[in-house]
Amino acid sequence: MSEISTNFTERTIEYEQLLLDFKVLLKNNNLKFTIQREVILECLYNSDEHLTPESLHNILQNKYPDLKIGIATVYRTLSLLEDSKIVTSLSFGAQGKKYELGAKDHHDHLICTECGDITEFVDDQIEKKQHQIADKLGFKMLDHSMQIYGICQSCQQK
Repeated sequence: MSEISTNFTERTIEYEQLLLDFKVLLKNNNLKFTIQREVILECLYNSDEHLTPESLHNILQNKYPDLKIGIATVYRTLSLLEDSKIVTSLSFGAQGKKYELGAKDHHDHLICTECGDITEFVDDQIEKKQHQIADKLGFKMLDHSMQIYGICQSCQQK
């Protein structure tokens, strides 16, 4: 698959530019631009949640009941978007993946192993320490992600 030259993870982009880049990506991969693919991208862009392919499909079916969007189209589009770094995913093993737009500012995740809730956070001290460790070990860090697994406060109170 062709890589898009724009680095989606380092800047926040407007939807119009994202859509233009998506069209270029599709063309470079000999795929047609369809309204189904566009609404998948739009839904991801407008979502503050981490979505499974199934939850994304349900949202799209509710929002666009007259538009035929198969679950296979959702999976294929998410795969293409992830390969191109337009979206990122968090893996939940046998439970699958949850996706978010990759154009967000950098953040890390707390993931509840009971309910699957994901809390995003940013901590400047953690970021600084990661860079210090990489420098100390002579490692050129290009990117990173942190995922902390545990039990959220709500599940602990159950």
